[in-house]
Amino acid sequence: MSLGNLAVLLDGPARRLARRPAVVCGDETVRDWAGLADAVARRAGALRDDLGIEAGDAVALFAANCAPYFEALFSCWHAGAVAVPISSRLHPLEAAALLEASGAGLCFATEPEAGALEAVAPPGTRIVVLGSADDAALAAHEPIALVPRAMHDDAWIFFTSGTTGRAKGARLSHGNLLAMSAAYYADISFLGPDDALIHVAALSHASGLMALPFVACGATQVLPASGGFDTAEVMDLVAAGTRSTFFVPPTLLRRLSASPAVAAGPVDRIGTVLVGAAPVHPDDLRAGVAALGPRVWNGYGQGESPCTITANPPAAIAAAAAAGDEHVLGSVGVARWATRVRVVDDTDRELSHGEVGEVIVAAPTVMAGYLDDAEATATALRNGWLHTGDLGRVDADGHLTLVARAKDVVITGGYNVYPREVEDVLIGDAAVAEVAVVGLPDAEWGEVVAAFVVAEPGATVDAATLDQRCQDRIARHKRPRSYHVLDELPRNSAGKILKKILRESLAHGPR
Repeated sequence: MSLGNLAVLLDGPARRLARRPAVVCGDETVRDWAGLADAVARRAGALRDDLGIEAGDAVALFAANCAPYFEALFSCWHAGAVAVPISSRLHPLEAAALLEASGAGLCFATEPEAGALEAVAPPGTRIVVLGSADDAALAAHEPIALVPRAMHDDAWIFFTSGTTGRAKGARLSHGNLLAMSAAYYADISFLGPDDALIHVAALSHASGLMALPFVACGATQVLPASGGFDTAEVMDLVAAGTRSTFFVPPTLLRRLSASPAVAAGPVDRIGTVLVGAAPVHPDDLRAGVAALGPRVWNGYGQGESPCTITANPPAAIAAAAAAGDEHVLGSVGVARWATRVRVVDDTDRELSHGEVGEVIVAAPTVMAGYLDDAEATATALRNGWLHTGDLGRVDADGHLTLVARAKDVVITGGYNVYPREVEDVLIGDAAVAEVAVVGLPDAEWGEVVAAFVVAEPGATVDAATLDQRCQDRIARHKRPRSYHVLDELPRNSAGKILKKILRESLAHGPR
C-alpha cells in the first residue's frame, strides 16, 4: 500500500542521484536529493511524534514560494497526512476560512503570512514559520519510515477558485496525482536529471502540481532568488541549466515574448513553456512561438482534474502559427493521455461537432469529490463524468474550443453571446492589454453585453474604435453596449478574472 504514497517519488532520485541538486534558489543549491529525502523523513517524524499528526490528517501550507516548501509538502505525504496548499495571495481571513473548512490544525507559513494569520486562525491552530528555528528543529528529528497510503487516499485538497461563490475543496488522491505525472511523460515530454523546473508561478497551484513528474525523474526544482517574475532573471536561470521548463499564465507569456532578455538569451536551453490558468489569445501564441520557438504548450485543466484535460503540444502550436490556422490556435487542443472529453447538452446527450455545450471529462486524474460537500460532488460527478461548468465545442479532429463558463454566458434578446468570442475581437486592438466581457441586467433585452478593458502602457482606449472593430467582425447583438476602462481586472489567487465583481461594480447602472 505504501506504493500509493506520493512521497515514494523521492526514493529513486535519493538513491541514483544522491548528490545532485534537488532544490536550488538562485545559484545556491539548498538540498541535494539525498538531503531532501532525509529532511522529509525527519520532518515527517516530527509531524507524527511532536505535533500529533496522524494518517489522514490535513496539514495546510499558507506560504509564498520558498525552498522549504518542498520539504513541508513531501513531509505531509511521508507522514500519511493530506496537504492543503493555500495561495499566499489570499487575505488572512480567506486563508483562515480554508483552514477551518479543511480541518487543518497545523499550518506551515512563510513569515509575512504567518504573522497575519495568527490573529484570525481558528482556535488551536499551530502555525510553523518556514525557515524559522522551530522549523529547522523539525528537520533535525529522527526520521520515520514512509506511512502507507492507498491510491484512493486523499493527498492534496485543492480549493477551487471560487469565482462565483464559496471555494470548494477538490479531493485529489495519490492516484490522481500519479496519473497526472504519467500524463506529463506520455504527451508533453519525458524528463531526466538534466531537466529543471523553474517556479515562476505559485507552488500552491499548477507549478507545485507540475513539480511532481519532475521530482520523480530527479529534475532540479529551481526558485528565482527574487521570489517574483523577472524575464532577465528567468533567462539567467535558463542559461545556467541544460533544459529548463516553467509554467506561466498568458500575461507572463506576453512579457516573455516581448522581453529583450529573451531575444538575446539561450532559448535553445528552454524545454517547454507551459501556458495555462486562463484563455490564451492566438496572437499571444504566435508571439510566443516567434520569440521562443516551438516550445510553447497550451493546456486546459481544472482543480478537479489537475493540469490534465486537453492540450495543444508545441509542435501543433508552431505548425498552426506558421499556417495561420486560427482555429487550432484558438482551441485548447485535444484530450490528454487516458482522458475522454465530450460536449453535452443539459441531459448529458453528446452533441455533434461544432455544437456548443458543457464540457465533461472522464480520466484517472478526476477528483474523488469535494470535501464535505456531497451535494456539489453529486452535481459535478454525474453519470461517472466530471461536469466542468465550461462551455465549448469540439471539431471533427477532437480540438476543443472553450467559449465561456456556463454561468458567464450572456443571454440578450433570447440570443446566447459567449464572452470569449467578443473578447477575442477586442484584444486584437493594439491599445487593449486585457479585456473581460460580462452580461448586465437590462429591462428590455434581459441582459446586455458590457466590456471591461485594460489599456496597454502608454496607450489610450477609444470606445468608438472598439465599437467599430466589433461592428466589422461580429453580429450586432454581440457588440458591447458599454466600455469601462480599468487600471487592472480583479483576479482571484489563481489569476482568474472575477467576473462576478465586474458585474457587481455596475449593479446600479453603467458609469
